[in-house]
Amino acid sequence: MAGLIWHCERLTALSAPQLYQILALRARVFVLEQRCVYLDPDGLDLEAWHLRGLNEAGELLAYARLLPPGLKGPAQTEPAIGRVLTAPEARGQGQGQQLMSQAVAEGRRLWPGLAQVLSAQAHLQRFYAGFGFVPISDVYDEDGIAHIDMRLP
Repeated sequence: MAGLIWHCERLTALSAPQLYQILALRARVFVLEQRCVYLDPDGLDLEAWHLRGLNEAGELLAYARLLPPGLKGPAQTEPAIGRVLTAPEARGQGQGQQLMSQAVAEGRRLWPGLAQVLSAQAHLQRFYAGFGFVPISDVYDEDGIAHIDMRLP
């Protein structure tokens, strides 16, 4: 599969169909596939940056949400990468690698000089370590899935 076409925009720059695509894919992966029952539109989307990876047909195949420092409260002093996902039909083709490379690059562009953090599913710790992320917490349960906080210095 060829490389994806990347867009990183604020919510106000997205069209209604683009936002619908994002919310539908997030629900498909996190709520249906991973069986996590939680409020996905948590209010943070309003101030976040939305990184979308599209194929040439305009289908959303990869997504991550980039949160500015402080958005989750004063304790969040670094930008955070979250809601990281690849569409099931695009897995195993390197899209996750492209997504994380792009997310890290966008984070450095948006917030130069700052470390980046993420809450990783624990079984993906090695994947994120490949981008330089290191564990900064013990493993904990979030929505029934083991997670670990990681930081990219």
